Amino acid sequence: MNWLLIDEFIKSALKEDIPYGDVTTNSIVNEKDKSIVDLIAKEEGIIAGINVFERVFHFVGEVDVDFLVQDGDKVKKGEVIGHIKGSTRAILTGERTALNYLQRMSGIATLTKKFVDELQGTNAKLLDTRKTTPNMRVFEKYAVKIGGGVNHRYNLSDGVLIKDNHIDAAGGIKNAIELVRKNASFVRKIEVEVENFQQLQEALEAKADIIMLDNMTAENMKKAVSIINGRAITEASGNITLDNIKEKAESGVDYISTGATTHSHKALDLSMKNLKRL
Repeated sequence: MNWLLIDEFIKSALKEDIPYGDVTTNSIVNEKDKSIVDLIAKEEGIIAGINVFERVFHFVGEVDVDFLVQDGDKVKKGEVIGHIKGSTRAILTGERTALNYLQRMSGIATLTKKFVDELQGTNAKLLDTRKTTPNMRVFEKYAVKIGGGVNHRYNLSDGVLIKDNHIDAAGGIKNAIELVRKNASFVRKIEVEVENFQQLQEALEAKADIIMLDNMTAENMKKAVSIINGRAITEASGNITLDNIKEKAESGVDYISTGATTHSHKALDLSMKNLKRL
């Protein structure tokens, strides 16, 4: 993880939540008070983001976090997964920001694991997308990896992906690929999105490195994989759900991408409870 980038986002999140201090906590709690509190899983899931959780308290100050689990571990409802000890003010002030990161990242990891489990027995790997929460991408893509998924390009500067609007703007797949080869570095692979067999043939003739089969039926996807016959890496995309991902994977594609893991996850229910003064 890029900690320079992560620290910048965490500091921004803390500024959003405590721009002028925690007025409630600072009114009630003495500056010298110390406490310990349990971190409890209130439902079953996969944990992701413990280092981010700890980093929040690093900036809030005078708090030690002792996790009893690691990223990628499965936790049960009611399980105590860690203890937070130190300045009572710092614990209460950093609580929500730290939980926001851990709950959302764990929710993504949990949903990702469900998708990955559906791919058992196939050769397909699960990819994420750029359908992430603004300023949360680095955290969300990390959570996908913890859940067993694979990261697609991180941002628009990270790789070439020619989609439908690019094709329309260029006047066709062949021209779009030629323009990329002319204007982008030769070290970058070229991925192109196709929606039908005519576009597929055009992409093959233009020697695309990766072909994304977008919104195809499982039957047409299987036919497309047969036509490609190893001449390009294949990726399935478009309306991928837990109910249909297995069928799409059985078409023989190399990868399946879905934005659901980062835009339709449910945050894992975690809570800091049982605070005791020391």
